Amino acid sequence: MRSQKETPVKISELKPGMDNVTVRVRVLEAEAPRVIETRRGPRTISEAVVGDETGRVKLTLWGRAAGTLSEGEAVEIQGAWTTNYRGNVVLNVGGRGGIRRLDDSEAPQPEEVPEETPKASWQRRGRRRLGEFQRRQRY
Repeated sequence: MRSQKETPVKISELKPGMDNVTVRVRVLEAEAPRVIETRRGPRTISEAVVGDETGRVKLTLWGRAAGTLSEGEAVEIQGAWTTNYRGNVVLNVGGRGGIRRLDDSEAPQPEEVPEETPKASWQRRGRRRLGEFQRRQRY
């Protein structure tokens, strides 16, 4: 998929499967960290909603990044990746990424951020099981 190094992308350009993404955004909402159970064991996360002049997106902060954002801040998020959750693009940042505070003028004010969110086409996770008819046809 598309890879970004230092050039910031707009929220409206985000698609599932992007890696090493940089965005310059305003934090619209920020939640406190919490612990969730994953296949790899307990992980600390927090969630936020961030946006620019093209739209807004849910942001999941993993590990040390959890709880580092406050509502109203202008930030640059580096080294992020995107996933698909229930038909919406989700931006993620963890230990390999970074968050840099920006001057307030470098991100739109909250009232300037549109309600639009990037959509992802629905995709089933994992391999699809073959039906009985399809299994017989393979042999």
